[in-house]
Amino acid sequence: MLSVNVGLPKDVSWQGRTVFTGVFKDSVPGSRRVGRLNVDGDGQGDLTGHGGEQRAVFVYQIGSYRYWERELGRADFVYGQFGENFTVDGLGDDEVCIGDRYRIGSAIFEVTQPRVTCYRVGIRMNDPRIPALLVSHHRPGFYFRVLTEGEVAAGDDIIKLSSGPEQMTVADVDALLYLPGHTRQGLLRALRVPALSPGWQGSFRALLDEDPDSGNAGLAVTSPPPAWPGFRQLTVTAITRESDSVISIRLEDPTGAALPAARPGQYLTLRVQPDKRQRAVLRNYSLSGPPTAGYYRVTVKRERGGAASGYLHTRLAVGDQLDIAAPRGTFILDRTHTPVLLISAGIGATPVLAMLQALAQERSDREIWWLHGARNGGEHSFATEARALLALLPNGRARVYYSRPGPNDLEGRDFDTAGRLTASRLAEQKPPSDAEAYICGPTAFMDEMSAGLAALGCDAARIHTEPFGPAASQTPGIAATPARAPHPPAGQPGNGPTIAFARSDLTIPWSSDYGTLLELAESCDVPVRWSCRTGVCQTCETTLIAGNVDYSPDPVEPATDGSVFICCSQPHDDIVLDL
Repeated sequence: MLSVNVGLPKDVSWQGRTVFTGVFKDSVPGSRRVGRLNVDGDGQGDLTGHGGEQRAVFVYQIGSYRYWERELGRADFVYGQFGENFTVDGLGDDEVCIGDRYRIGSAIFEVTQPRVTCYRVGIRMNDPRIPALLVSHHRPGFYFRVLTEGEVAAGDDIIKLSSGPEQMTVADVDALLYLPGHTRQGLLRALRVPALSPGWQGSFRALLDEDPDSGNAGLAVTSPPPAWPGFRQLTVTAITRESDSVISIRLEDPTGAALPAARPGQYLTLRVQPDKRQRAVLRNYSLSGPPTAGYYRVTVKRERGGAASGYLHTRLAVGDQLDIAAPRGTFILDRTHTPVLLISAGIGATPVLAMLQALAQERSDREIWWLHGARNGGEHSFATEARALLALLPNGRARVYYSRPGPNDLEGRDFDTAGRLTASRLAEQKPPSDAEAYICGPTAFMDEMSAGLAALGCDAARIHTEPFGPAASQTPGIAATPARAPHPPAGQPGNGPTIAFARSDLTIPWSSDYGTLLELAESCDVPVRWSCRTGVCQTCETTLIAGNVDYSPDPVEPATDGSVFICCSQPHDDIVLDL
């Protein structure tokens, strides 16, 4: 042991923002007690990616210090430079294996996982490339779990007690997740190591179960590759009224050819131009018809003051053509045999109806729950259709809630319960805790249903939601600021390609003042998700509806076809992003 390093989380200034981070560690003299969760005097700012029992102590090697000094041409490193608790001589990432156990001082440790790459080590190193370099150069460092608490100090010998099963090195396990080449043999081998942390086990199981060409499911859930790039024109062949405020639009290929099958739960992006004097607007509408019918059906609610919905409700006619992007989305019915909960409110029934269509089409014998809330019969879309589909399912059951039944609405015929579908009413139904749950509706409704299912023992990984607007941001460690609606960036507009943020209803020209699409989105207060900012973690992977991008730097693994890493890309031409 060369040095024991600790540091409590603190606010640091970074790119005009405040970051709460514990990456700054200082060497401390004498011995320190190591407990189950950390070294005395140490702490983590973001417990999502760091800290906890599986990541109690971070270890980095002096051999990697010397490597990076040569590689980066630096001579300013001090102990704790890489945010590590233990700076050690030996224990290289290409030698230490997951599950290895060591005695240091009076404490005993077990290796659980490589470091999770994130941008904060780049802040500590004053070099934003570092998160990507640690992975691509196979020098991530690793975490210890504390098996026996005790005292440690610089100068202590590190004594190996036992080897982990399968003998998979830290570097090998890190590459298996972050770099191309996720072999089935390697994934199964890693999953045979009991000491591997649950988070990494979950990532490797997701990689085992993923569809071909669907990207890295161990890091991010991505939309399957689209059937065609950009937009194509489809013909409106039917317009059907579903309720007082909702219509369905049937779309077909102008040549009569069958359209590519969609996945149950996906959506279409429509480019609509209500006024020829103004730019077109982009809107996402969930598919509500049978996914393999050879045509598409989208369902649109008339929104007060809505430019696109107003046009589609009042001016669209059979025979018209619309610009349509291929089906996309990650809110997709699974292919398991577990029970399934289809939970919706109002127009949120649209994507789960497509799931019900798919289940009925295959006469699924899964236990299927249809739980829906509407205001009254006049606003209850798909009532007859849903009942007919459920009748085809041997293990289907339904519960419909009307918050304000009308005078002609009959309990027991049109609906089952008066009042809103709430978490307490959900609990009354005693849904199975091992079900895959799909929830769509207003944000508050989805939050309440998700919390209710979690309280009933449902695994968070089995609870899926579909927001109508922009998804929630994920900006780890960044201090909260007042929410603002997406807007054009400050300063003079650029003169580059047009960037359209489809969910934010914002279209602006690109400016070379921004290094990446992520930076542009942030300047517009468009909700974004990211962690490493260097093309490694894939948190920022975003559906690319139209256009092409260039990368600088190149990501360590290519994005899924039809998606883009916004943290390290720039537009090559006009693009449309699902943000």
